[in-house]
Amino acid sequence: MNILKVGDTKRAACNKCKSFETIRFELRDVPFSDASGVVKNVLVGVCSKCDSVAVLPHQSTPVVKKQLEVQRKALESRVPAHIIDILNLASYELSGNTDFVPNLMKYYIHALAESSMSIKGFPKYLSSDLFKGKAQKRLSIKGRMVMDDVNVLKELTHIEKTSDLLKGIVLKINDDVLVKKNNKTIHELKNIVSASV
Repeated sequence: MNILKVGDTKRAACNKCKSFETIRFELRDVPFSDASGVVKNVLVGVCSKCDSVAVLPHQSTPVVKKQLEVQRKALESRVPAHIIDILNLASYELSGNTDFVPNLMKYYIHALAESSMSIKGFPKYLSSDLFKGKAQKRLSIKGRMVMDDVNVLKELTHIEKTSDLLKGIVLKINDDVLVKKNNKTIHELKNIVSASV
């Protein structure tokens, strides 16, 4: 592998200019294409003509991966054992195994945060009997958008504790998938399962 240094130059394709240009290597803060974060002070190839990032050298890949992992930091919470049982049952109902649990939670967290799924009636879950119980098991969810979505949901629902919010979401899943069987939601989730298998 050829190690590049700050100040090195070479010819490379620039997507913005749509042509081969002289690229100079320098340290820059580079945002992810989905605007979900920034990799700070990373070596990149910059187009001499338009000054945009044209190349990410192979040696910078570990720094980018590290930043992605920081963004994927797990959301951890302690919940009663029956909350995990509900998630496992719903996942089994939708996909035939419990491996779908993290995707199921991320789907609901995002759909509720984006208001593509209504939070109307959400407070009823916090006063239900299933909401109660000693927190004996760990619920862990990883994803780049999870923390942002959870913070949006905390504002929308006025629920401050993450564990309370997650328990409420699980009880909504219980209603939609196992009790009232919301056909539209179940159909969407089964489509996700079939696309991810």
